[in-house]
Amino acid sequence: MTQSWTAKYQPKVGKDIVGQAEAVEKARSFLANFKKQPKKALLLYGPSGSGKTSIAHALANELGLELLEVNASDVRNEEQINARLGAAIRQQSLFGRGKLILVDEIDGIAGQQDRGGVAALLNIIADTHFPIVLTSNNPFDQKFDRLRSASFMAELQPLSVADMAKHLRKIASAENIEFDEESLKKLARSTGGDLRAAINDLQSLPRDRKLTDESLEALGERNRVEPVLSALTKIFKTTDADIAVKAFENVDEDLDRCFLWIDENLPKEYTEPKDLARAYEALSMADVFRGRIRRWQHWRFLVYESALLTAGVACAKQEKYRHQVNYSQTTRLLRLWRANMQFQKRKAIAEKIAPMLHASKREVVQHYIPYLKFIFSHSKNMADGIARELKLDSEETSWLKQK
Repeated sequence: MTQSWTAKYQPKVGKDIVGQAEAVEKARSFLANFKKQPKKALLLYGPSGSGKTSIAHALANELGLELLEVNASDVRNEEQINARLGAAIRQQSLFGRGKLILVDEIDGIAGQQDRGGVAALLNIIADTHFPIVLTSNNPFDQKFDRLRSASFMAELQPLSVADMAKHLRKIASAENIEFDEESLKKLARSTGGDLRAAINDLQSLPRDRKLTDESLEALGERNRVEPVLSALTKIFKTTDADIAVKAFENVDEDLDRCFLWIDENLPKEYTEPKDLARAYEALSMADVFRGRIRRWQHWRFLVYESALLTAGVACAKQEKYRHQVNYSQTTRLLRLWRANMQFQKRKAIAEKIAPMLHASKREVVQHYIPYLKFIFSHSKNMADGIARELKLDSEETSWLKQK
């Protein structure tokens, strides 16, 4: 069986991690000084493929620690967490080395069906004799409030195209793959900062082992994107509601991402202003239903959202357009992730300090946080005092200092 290149070229030590020097140094310091740390867990968070899991593996190897890895989606409730981790936090390593416990993708601990999961994880952290590293795409969900307070936090930034291209260049050279620089950069851009996906795409090249504009079409990313492109064609190139409404049935993307695909390509396809206006009206109504689903959890509205995105947009035009359009992937996903991180940090701070200020979370967001951000960015002494009084952690303090 061919070895996965993500495993073959997995970083061996911290300096091998691509583009995350600050997070690596925070993690190394935490692990090296674990016995003196007031908190026994480190929470690494950032977008998919940015290197969270790789940091844990690389530093465990660098520091000579035995690594015990579990995925949070496999140990989601109290019973499972205690069964997998309860003994591990107390037992010595088989070879007398130190130990690192990695709980990967804590976002997998969901709602009612996983009751007690977060509380059990907090108990494990409180009792552990060994460092625990948690990873998450978005740790600012309210259910993780206490977990954040019990952990040091280190943020991984989305990887730049330059950093990704540099790493892909090394792999391509080692595997005797012919490439040109522009195609390498296009591959780096195509995965939106997900280095793991880019490496998998590189390994999926055809047998001629050449990376060119033409061969990019044959990569693994196409397997995911092609059904979306076919769905867009069904919607944009028909006025038949029955055809359009089934467009996303076999597409492995959630409806939110399909929404962004349509939004990105709609003005390229619909060149008649009246058609475009009607299509955007359908899109905006779909967004209204999406908001109601999120606000009230009325999942029966999903059928209306889907119908408006597909049949609503398809039937907005008077007739099919004959011109050919190269549909492109939305560029908003990474920007949305960044904006969501900022929103979630602000929300987490508001939830923490609202009871202390005897105010609602909304009042804190609207009136107090802007004032706090001004203080934190202009007066270090006042900021330090307020942070201690409000029990703000380093991540929350850093966010308030941002201008």
